[in-house]
Amino acid sequence: MGLPQGHPHLGLQVLLLTALNCLRPSLSLELVPYTPQITAWDLEGKVTATTFSLEQPRCVFDEHAGTSDRVWLVVAFSNASSGFQNPETLANIPAFPRLLTDGHYMTLALSLDRLPCDDLTVGSRGIPVLRVGHDHDCHQQPFCNPPLPGPGPYRVKFLLMDTRGSPKAETKWSDPITLHQGKTPGSIDTWPGRRSGGMIVITAILSSLTGLLLLAFLAASSARFSSLWWPQEAPEQLRIGSFMGKRYMTHHIPPSEAATLPVGCEPGLDPLPSLSP
Repeated sequence: MGLPQGHPHLGLQVLLLTALNCLRPSLSLELVPYTPQITAWDLEGKVTATTFSLEQPRCVFDEHAGTSDRVWLVVAFSNASSGFQNPETLANIPAFPRLLTDGHYMTLALSLDRLPCDDLTVGSRGIPVLRVGHDHDCHQQPFCNPPLPGPGPYRVKFLLMDTRGSPKAETKWSDPITLHQGKTPGSIDTWPGRRSGGMIVITAILSSLTGLLLLAFLAASSARFSSLWWPQEAPEQLRIGSFMGKRYMTHHIPPSEAATLPVGCEPGLDPLPSLSP
């Protein structure tokens, strides 16, 4: 069966209505004047080799969101962000494996009660950031947040969706975000001429101190071993040919009496024989 001959433009009208129905969700989508960005908090590791920390979109969707709506994060390679199409149902939400094939995925679905409009400096529970690529053990879970596979660069945006998966509002795309990458050992410059003056002075001082400590250790070791191999000269009283005796004090004769006894009459000794006839 074909189209009626009396209505040549009926087929064109049907096609136009179909296209309008497909574009209606996109035309009714609200663009929120907000650009996602890396958090301004003074944190270590805001951008690493596999993660980056975003500012939370607090008070961004309050005028458009219902109590059951969710705020999703869209992550895409910078050169693939322009080709991203907002999903129309929950079944069309791209998971993380789509990043390597289509260049984008969605993650971190948050309810509005987790993005309150309170003062972040008073009574806030922790530092309000969204860390992209933080979950290391979620590869088997849907819409998980695993580490990013490369340096990027990446672009992100927030998308507000209802319970059926229909988008209601979105933010602008962020500026390109490039992750840090470690250097290969061969690319590290080790030539001293490109070092700063302070570093050269510190290196020279440490080298001098190391040399002095080594010299002191060698001197102490030499003195120690020389005393073992070459003993010191013996005292005067121990030399050959000399003798220094000690005075013997008797126990049963007072010193005054012992000094007056004639030679040969000491107690306990036999008298010396006389040499006279």
